[in-house]
Parts: sequence; C-alpha cells; structure tokens
Amino acid sequence: MGRRLAPLTLDNLPDIPKRCRSCVFWELDPVSGEAAVRAGRPELEKEAWISAVLLEWGSCGRVVYVDEVPVGFVLYAPPAYVPRSTAFPTSPVAADAVQLMTAWLLPGYQGQGLGRVIVQTVAKDLLRRGFKAIEAFGDAGWTEPACVLPADHLLAVGFKTVRPHPRFPRLRLELRSTLSWKEDVELALDRLLGAVQKEPALRPL
Repeated sequence: MGRRLAPLTLDNLPDIPKRCRSCVFWELDPVSGEAAVRAGRPELEKEAWISAVLLEWGSCGRVVYVDEVPVGFVLYAPPAYVPRSTAFPTSPVAADAVQLMTAWLLPGYQGQGLGRVIVQTVAKDLLRRGFKAIEAFGDAGWTEPACVLPADHLLAVGFKTVRPHPRFPRLRLELRSTLSWKEDVELALDRLLGAVQKEPALRPL
C-alpha cells in the first residue's frame, strides 16, 4: 500500500470531499461565513483563503493518498488566519502554537496507522518552522460529525486541556511528544480523524 501526504494546494484541493471544499466554518468569521453561504460562494471563499495563507505563511494542510487515491486531509494554520477561533469562549490560541482546524479520514482507511502518520507529518512541518505546539478547540458535547473535533478524542491522542470550558475547552499538544507515539495513540488518532465526516451548519457559537 503506497502512502503519500502531499501539501494542500489549489491544484489538489478538489481531492478533499466537496462538503469540506465548500465549508468556511473556520476560514471566515460567523457573519461573513453565513453571508458566503447565502451568496452561494463558499467554495470561492475557501480557495481565496487557501491561496492567501499559502502566499503569506506557507503550507496549511496535507492531503493523504493511498495508492494515489485521496482518503483524508488535515487543515491547520496560525490563529491569525482563523477568524472563527476568536468566537470561542476559550480563545485565543497561544502565540507559540498553530491551530488544528479540522481533519478527516475515510472510515475504510482507519486502523491502518494513517492517523499517526498525518499528525507526525504536521508535527515535523511545524517544528521545522519554529512552532512548539498545536492547539485545538474541542467540543465536550460532541454528538455528531462537525468541524469542531470531539474533546474526548483530542484528549485520547495526547492533547491536554489548557483552558477548561463546559462545552468548548482549548487543548494543546506539545509537538515533540508526537514523534515517539505508540500504537494505542495511533488507534485513537484514527478514531479522531474518522469523526469528522460532514459539514455542519454555519452558525455563531
């Protein structure tokens, strides 16, 4: 089985699910996001966001291929590029961290170690760029797939709560700790990445 993790660009953006290509939950603030959906242009806004981040900051995601078939992706960026993050009660993300926005892996490809490969690839990329950690907002009341990852799954893969909240705690993963993970963490990561499967309705938090 050939595995390849390619940096996300406008060229391979069509290789992520259509519902994710047209989701601007993280890329726009709540008001702008709802306006983009009403105007029928969320995909254009997504492309514009990726283009701007690539030009100003660099790679902001990875697309996962198995035997050249796209099976998953991960999206991340400094919080300055993630307007929605300011809407969370536990913001802001720490200055030395990059925000894990969202991630997804086809259910049929879970349990094969791809989750660990994805996050380790992100960790190596960010360590090279001088960052110490990755932070994420978790959903403690998670009941169905959405852009905000379930808090308990984030905790299961090594994130630690840095700012508690009954619904949206902020969690942190020290990047160096990801380079020597064991199998139990790998399985938890596969479950985490498989949890994000559909686009949520855009709404203010």
